Amino acid sequence: MNNSINSLENKLGIKFTNKALLITALTHSSYANQYKNVQFNERLEFLGDSVLQLTITEYLFSFFKDKSEGELTKLRALIVCESSLYEIAKKLDLGNYIRMSKGEELTGGRERPSLLADCVEAVIASIYLDKGIDTVKKFIINNFVDIIDKATNNQIILDYKTRLQEILQRQGDVTIKYDLVKYEGPPHRRKFYTAVLIENKIMGEGSGYSKKESEQSAAKKALLHLEGKNV
Repeated sequence: MNNSINSLENKLGIKFTNKALLITALTHSSYANQYKNVQFNERLEFLGDSVLQLTITEYLFSFFKDKSEGELTKLRALIVCESSLYEIAKKLDLGNYIRMSKGEELTGGRERPSLLADCVEAVIASIYLDKGIDTVKKFIINNFVDIIDKATNNQIILDYKTRLQEILQRQGDVTIKYDLVKYEGPPHRRKFYTAVLIENKIMGEGSGYSKKESEQSAAKKALLHLEGKNV
């Protein structure tokens, strides 16, 4: 575990004084259930969520003085959400460092968005407890700066299927259909491929580790197609 911790510390850009905090942040409850006296990361998630909310709130309040309370609240909701946390987790390759049960791993735990998002919050809490508020704020802003930029430029859409439907319905009644093209892989790690058809014409194709995720991916591709962007 020590080599893994050192590797992750390099990615985080932070050397922990109390490495046990980081190990706990990386420990899923399924792992703790297999061993006695092992702490897992749920309490750290609780703390990390608050630290993240405060940091992003303070940043938006300071740098977007022209925006109202309602606008700031909407921006924060776009930035502090499961999909953004999942993006950060993937960038840090957190899935490879999490301690989880074999059963959790076999059912796709290392790629599960909710599990990875929770782990990011726990890591944030571990940094806060080990290094203090200034260091964790710097870490958060450095890692969320691209997401903040996308959110403030209206480039983040949480529900691509709903957004696609809203845009197309401006033109009147339009038939939108999602077809499961294929799936592959073992039952515990199945990948789905979906095409979205608009008036029976394929406008986007996407994939994901659930049908819902693959449909959202296809809808996103369709939106980009409609906007004339490369996909």
